[in-house]
Amino acid sequence: MIMKHKWYVFYCGILIVLVINQVVLAGDNWPSFRGPTNDGISDAKGLPVEWSESQNIQWKTAIHDQGWSTPVIWENQIWVTTATEEGHNLYAVCVDFKSGKIIHDILVFEVEDPQRKHPLNSYATPSPVIEKGRVYVHFGTHGTACLDTKSGKILWKRDDLNCNHVQGSAGSPFLYKHLLILHLEGNDVQFVIALDKMTGKTVWKTDRPKEQYEKAIPLYRKGYSTPIIIQVDGKDQLISTGAQMCHAYDPLTGEEIWSVYYGTDSTISAPISYGGLVFISTGYQQPSPELWAVRPTGKGDVTESHVVWKIKERVPIESSPIVKSGLVYMVNDKGQLSCIDARTGQFIWRENLKGEFGASPVYADGQIFFCNKKGVTTVIPEGREYGVISSNGLDAGFLASPAIKGNSFILRTRTHLYRVGGV
Repeated sequence: MIMKHKWYVFYCGILIVLVINQVVLAGDNWPSFRGPTNDGISDAKGLPVEWSESQNIQWKTAIHDQGWSTPVIWENQIWVTTATEEGHNLYAVCVDFKSGKIIHDILVFEVEDPQRKHPLNSYATPSPVIEKGRVYVHFGTHGTACLDTKSGKILWKRDDLNCNHVQGSAGSPFLYKHLLILHLEGNDVQFVIALDKMTGKTVWKTDRPKEQYEKAIPLYRKGYSTPIIIQVDGKDQLISTGAQMCHAYDPLTGEEIWSVYYGTDSTISAPISYGGLVFISTGYQQPSPELWAVRPTGKGDVTESHVVWKIKERVPIESSPIVKSGLVYMVNDKGQLSCIDARTGQFIWRENLKGEFGASPVYADGQIFFCNKKGVTTVIPEGREYGVISSNGLDAGFLASPAIKGNSFILRTRTHLYRVGGV
């Protein structure tokens, strides 16, 4: 009996350690623009729902110059990009998660003649992507690089992947197996390219279809979105939205699987997937962008056969939606907040938030967090009944989306990086 009791205590102890370890690991890394699952959803628990400049702030660190890239996190390192306002110097900055101290501040590219950008954009808007030992930074046509996260050494660079962005770059890089995938879509050329992440060498390059793009005037050929990976019948698809069209590609080869044509430009909002559907914001379109639900099971042009439903109001241009438990939550640029049945496209509720929105929301522990351009984060509960849990203001506005590590938010305003909550 004594021996059995000892084994029971030992077994229970192992279970407790495993449970604690799972809690510690929950939401531990935020490796890309929309987090570990590329949809803004975290499994973290115990995040704060109230904060201000004087409440629940662990640290606040100024980030020099200007950049709207979302922070990415691996273990105790947080990486962002930033750039001088005129775009001549492009930097990668690493901040310690525990202390908020700057570990690395690396000048990655010097640009003699930067392209013009929209006044609301920055020269460091694409978010980095990170994995163990390496961080990848992308500044659109002005350059892409891989850095060693420990030393800050630049391992490789590319500055020959070029297009005319017209209004600056925004689409973030994407890691898939041994590949770093980039979108470069200007008014002159439009292509998706996969690089060997270890060397930076080109593995495949796929041009957008010229016969479709040539129908549009040059201004309407630009795009700024970030792709996702989905699985259909056991095979991976790269879902890649751009001006005019959304394509599904084989991510290992760049070969097209299917496409839908919507004929608009400036696609910024990232696609999402849920319940056998892909949800696509069509970008800048008058009188409003549209949200399309597409079945990703077809071949070739599936515009007439696989679009399940469309929404033609209250759809974001900049911000990306959240899908959780069969409901789509989205806030458009003017603050119109909506909840939609993912299966049918029917509105469940419609509300309005104060301010303008560009950052993409995040979900954790039954709550959704929306950050506006004035610096206010509105927290709502998930579900078919609308409510507001809290509204929390910081001194400068948000254009970067939130990141999560453990029970802390990492929030980037126009001027500072914050660690909010946590222990």
